[in-house]
Amino acid sequence: MKIKSAEYLKSVYPKDDYPAGLYPEVAFAGRSNVGKSSLINTLVNRKGLARTSSAPGKTQSINFYLINRAFYLVDLPGYGFAKVPLQVRKRWSPMIEEYCRTRETLRGVVVILDGRVGPTPLDLSLVGWLRELSLLPIFAMTKVDKLSKNKLGKALKQTAQTLSIAPEQIIPFSALTGEGKKRLWQEILNLSGR
Repeated sequence: MKIKSAEYLKSVYPKDDYPAGLYPEVAFAGRSNVGKSSLINTLVNRKGLARTSSAPGKTQSINFYLINRAFYLVDLPGYGFAKVPLQVRKRWSPMIEEYCRTRETLRGVVVILDGRVGPTPLDLSLVGWLRELSLLPIFAMTKVDKLSKNKLGKALKQTAQTLSIAPEQIIPFSALTGEGKKRLWQEILNLSGR
């Protein structure tokens, strides 16, 4: 995928603030501190497009990034533990639910799983909910550079069993080495129709 342009468009909280639905969208969802922002930055070859932090909960809004003036990548707030006030965390769930239920230009969701942890109960809830909404999930397993080849194989197998999918449906991804970048772009482009 050749990135000609990648621009931050806006951060939104209520539905009225969504950008006009001119382009297809692929969203990114995962628990807090799973590496969503790093993954997006790696995909678009920009270090600071999506803000990263070692503290969970940096993304507190729905962030839209316009890619090649042809489609949006959408960064959703992380779920689960986050170093933000409880009131803020309670706002995230309805915001994400409303976006996924009502956004007609949403084509699918990249579900990001930590290769060292595997799917959590919250990840499983998200996947089940996306399936109910008939939103196609793409599975990306992050931080695979921190695993040996043997541990990665086991993690892929266990994660696939838990999700009731084939191990080949999970894309091992490393923001550090770029592993999985090309394959993930292929899946995103297939979903967005580009």
